[in-house]
Amino acid sequence: MSKLPASAAGSSPASILATSTLGGVLGGSAAAVLVVVVTEVLKSMLAVVSRQDTWVLIVVPQLGLALSVLVLYGFGLSSDTPSSQRSRWAAAWRTFTPRAVRSDLTGDMAEFAGQEERFPWRLAPLRLIAIHATVGLGAAMGTEKPAAYLGVAVGAALGECCWPRILRPAAVAGGAAGVAVLMGIPLVGTAFILELERRHHAPLNLERVTAALVGGLVGWLWHLALGVNLIRLVVPMEAPHSLYQAVITALVIGLLAGSITSVAGTAIYHAKFWQAHPVVRLALGGLALAVAAVILSIIATPTAAVGSGSGAITWVEGTRASALTVLVVCLLRAVATTASSAVGGCGGLFVPFLAIGDLAGRVFAPSLEVPGDLAGAAGAASGIGGGYHLPFTAVALLLGQGGSPLAILTCLATVAVATYAGTAAAFLLDRIPVRWPHPVESDSYTF
Repeated sequence: MSKLPASAAGSSPASILATSTLGGVLGGSAAAVLVVVVTEVLKSMLAVVSRQDTWVLIVVPQLGLALSVLVLYGFGLSSDTPSSQRSRWAAAWRTFTPRAVRSDLTGDMAEFAGQEERFPWRLAPLRLIAIHATVGLGAAMGTEKPAAYLGVAVGAALGECCWPRILRPAAVAGGAAGVAVLMGIPLVGTAFILELERRHHAPLNLERVTAALVGGLVGWLWHLALGVNLIRLVVPMEAPHSLYQAVITALVIGLLAGSITSVAGTAIYHAKFWQAHPVVRLALGGLALAVAAVILSIIATPTAAVGSGSGAITWVEGTRASALTVLVVCLLRAVATTASSAVGGCGGLFVPFLAIGDLAGRVFAPSLEVPGDLAGAAGAASGIGGGYHLPFTAVALLLGQGGSPLAILTCLATVAVATYAGTAAAFLLDRIPVRWPHPVESDSYTF
């Protein structure tokens, strides 16, 4: 483990545990309640949008992305703006660093991991408006990254305003609790925040691990206490019928889901740093999103084009579409998520990658006679391991959601294959003679 941060230097292990636990409980509780309120509002907005006519389902997400860009780049300011044009209030609450990707929630979490006292939590209200415009109005992005970001912001604000000693553990626990209360699995929140920040060289020590564990537990307890159902997971209840089928499932689904989501992740990573005017990004990305939505509404269902992908999963579970059709839907969902992120949408990729992986897993399920829930669960977890490059979080997801023991073992093997496939895909993309704005680093993406 890394050395202790300055806030904990010289403290005994017992003192660190006590402070981290207290900060975890306070930061985790505040974050969990806020995330539940925000997510319920987003779900209500999305439910209203999903009931509209097809043309509305195509147009409204475009308007939401335009509003997100307007809020972040129109109302938001840059710190290199002359001070005469910025009030003291604006300097704290709506000013970003120069050349910052203002819709990139994970960027701040990664940059200030280990030094959360510098976390710019005052930008959270502005980004919260952009989150509602993006996710609530149906763009192809999810809620987990907003949950983690808001959790860290709440914890940092709580520590700064009340007790600086608990700031770091409160922020770490807030991020873990935000994801845990959303997913309903404590270890997913813990693994997500630790693995994401460790991938960006955040310290791994007693203070942070304790805070993440406490935050994940607190978020899960709030999930139970409030009786919320914020996200639907596919549980693999039916085991593979033979060892051969288990091996084929792991290899085929792992390779396909890991590769598709890795390519999408690489595209998203580089699209964020595309130095084009926000209006140009909005026009081109919006066009790609609209084309994908029109095709999805024709070959699948209009709701398959809306939101993080639950409509597409509901469609594939209730249809006998050909493998080619399911594959096209999977790829179009990847295009929609990439376009939404490139435009400047303020949302998450974890849940969309679950959906993309689920669809990829079901492409060859009928021909291989693989049970649908097994194919979907294996593909979804593979999307996290191979596309998001968070294999330990994918493992925590599989172990936490339950299912048949043999099916879970098969899914774990699929995640292992997908992780290597995703890394290989990113490596190969790095060898393509294209002038990326930043090099491909499959182990250090900031999604």
